Amino acid sequence: MQYKIGIPASLMYFTQYPAWHAFFSELGLQVVTSGATTKKLLDQGVREALADACLPVKVYIGHVLSLKDRVDYLFVPRIVCLNRRTIYCPKFLGMPDMVKHGLSCQLPVLDTWFDVRERSTNLWNAYRSIGQFFRKPFGQIVRAYWQARRADKALSRLLHSGHMLPAALAHLTQGKPLPDPPAEGNLTLAVLGYPYLVHDPFISFELPGKLRRLGVRMLTMENVPENYLRQQEHLLDKTMFWTFSDWAIKAALYFFRQQKVDGIIHLTAFGCGPDSMVDKLMELTAHDYPQVPFMSLTIDEHSGEAGVMTRLEAFVDMVRRKKGV
Repeated sequence: MQYKIGIPASLMYFTQYPAWHAFFSELGLQVVTSGATTKKLLDQGVREALADACLPVKVYIGHVLSLKDRVDYLFVPRIVCLNRRTIYCPKFLGMPDMVKHGLSCQLPVLDTWFDVRERSTNLWNAYRSIGQFFRKPFGQIVRAYWQARRADKALSRLLHSGHMLPAALAHLTQGKPLPDPPAEGNLTLAVLGYPYLVHDPFISFELPGKLRRLGVRMLTMENVPENYLRQQEHLLDKTMFWTFSDWAIKAALYFFRQQKVDGIIHLTAFGCGPDSMVDKLMELTAHDYPQVPFMSLTIDEHSGEAGVMTRLEAFVDMVRRKKGV
């Protein structure tokens, strides 16, 4: 029997899906994703999630609910640490419990623990436990693990060469041809924010597409190679606790210091605790680099597209006037 594994297309999906897709496919399991975020899906998540949950959590819950009649297992891993330095936001750690005990759907949940803080081999242990759960031969589990690692490295190469995350995901998991990286334009903006905000067209109101139509080339924190991010560590009094937050603030420091962009936009979700700190740190840093315009854009389930577009157009016009193009 070929089991169907459901993967909600939100949160860690945006950075880990190629690895997960490669792993489960090599094990002979069918991967089913929840697809694109929609208004109906968000409304479902809002009804089921805790009232004080942030927008991405509500969206994730909606994705989970959309899979309940389509798969045999839900893959909702408990992701703690993948880089041996920082941990993910508590919502990632608690997500399996929210799904298992807080929702009306009762599907078996694969809540594999990913935590490499003590030793890097714990990543292999996590993948091995999944293979053993499905009673797969050891050799097949090993092959699946290395397929996952190769897919992860391939994603990093594509992002660091300038490709956008959605195009890289489609190429690695669906075989779609890669478009050319965004060409140099007369205006380049860095859009910083967690991948599950920036690259979800529904949540971000298709912000990347809007910038393209305004003639703006966009860069994101995923496009910055890791060695460049590490070079910013000495500018911080301490490392941020949370992985995506640490990534975002270091990318901001890189773009501010290198001055290779004409402006920076920080896309943040209302109610996100870590982001409230990151946004303030970016704002304070922006005072030290007045030549690089900075705007913070906060969104939640009540945000309207017209308001976001107005602020975006005004910011782009201001940057163009400042640059004289």
